[in-house]
Amino acid sequence: MSVTRVELAGRSYEVRVGSGLLEDVAVQCGPLLRKQAVPIITDANVAAYWQEAVTGSLTAAGFEPHFLVLDPGEATKSWQVLEQVVDWLLDQEVERGDHILALGGGVIGDLTGFAAAILKRGCGFIQLPTTLLAQVDSSVGGKTAINTRAGKNLVGAFHQPSLVLADLDALATLPSREMGAGYAEVIKYGILGDHAFFAWCEENGAKVVAGDAAAQEYAVDQSVAAKARIVAQDERETTGTRALLNLGHTFGHALEAETGFSDRLLHGEAVALGMVLAARFSARKGYISQDDAARICAAIGNALLTTEIASLDLSCRGADLVAHMLHDKKMDAGTLPFILLRGIGEAFVDKHVDLAEVGAFLDEELAR
Repeated sequence: MSVTRVELAGRSYEVRVGSGLLEDVAVQCGPLLRKQAVPIITDANVAAYWQEAVTGSLTAAGFEPHFLVLDPGEATKSWQVLEQVVDWLLDQEVERGDHILALGGGVIGDLTGFAAAILKRGCGFIQLPTTLLAQVDSSVGGKTAINTRAGKNLVGAFHQPSLVLADLDALATLPSREMGAGYAEVIKYGILGDHAFFAWCEENGAKVVAGDAAAQEYAVDQSVAAKARIVAQDERETTGTRALLNLGHTFGHALEAETGFSDRLLHGEAVALGMVLAARFSARKGYISQDDAARICAAIGNALLTTEIASLDLSCRGADLVAHMLHDKKMDAGTLPFILLRGIGEAFVDKHVDLAEVGAFLDEELAR
């Protein structure tokens, strides 16, 4: 097991990466659990694989697990389900000093974390991420949120977990599509700030998606370490450093909105395509070479992720996608910052992008 600390003033916590952590959850989480009853929020897919193991560990240690099992999918990050979760936690008599366990992928982690943030003005929670995407990105850093009609993650709070347990054994239960979606957030760290890690991803990305245990462990370790460094420098995204983690997300969230936040396009798939678009737009602006943009596209495609908008068969114009971007939570004084590239491993925030130019660029991409 490897341990990475997310260093925050007075609120540092550990991200533990290894095998067997869910089967050992009582030992790992025990010091944080004050009461016999342990509230756990998960979804039906995850429960089918891990509810028995988590229950066995906790009951053997004298705890009493209580599960709320939700429907899987992005639609669960909603006002209606948030209300259900909060009411259930109140029925469980959760107190401010208690810890709620979030057992699942990014949807469960975001939803549970937000519920913990607002319940009694802030309760503790522990992330038990079971997808690659959640292990390398969404479980670390304290961003919690739900989706609304206006867009993705527009209602939320910064609320850090007290502990993250990334059990590598959970990755073996994922379908290849989910692995690919998670891998997008892995290669992102290389593209935005680590040329050497990007080169490693070029050589090993297909192994990560295919289930190579050693490659997966290295990918998760490196990604968590990168995320922890960035969060420690800019927890609430006020200096611009953490904003770099949004590489691919402005384009990606627009595509998710256009596809109805559905399984038609998973979040990681949208981010992957968004990074391709960010690279191509950066090349169009003359910031990076066409060769670098093509290299990024190839590396993402090698992990069997889509690199063309046309593959989505959208019936929209570039202006329609730009309209979705106007609901982006990064809007500031009427302008929308874009995360673009000066090179592989050199992302930057561009606050002077002409949205009409973005629309024209997207029209070209839709017609490729």
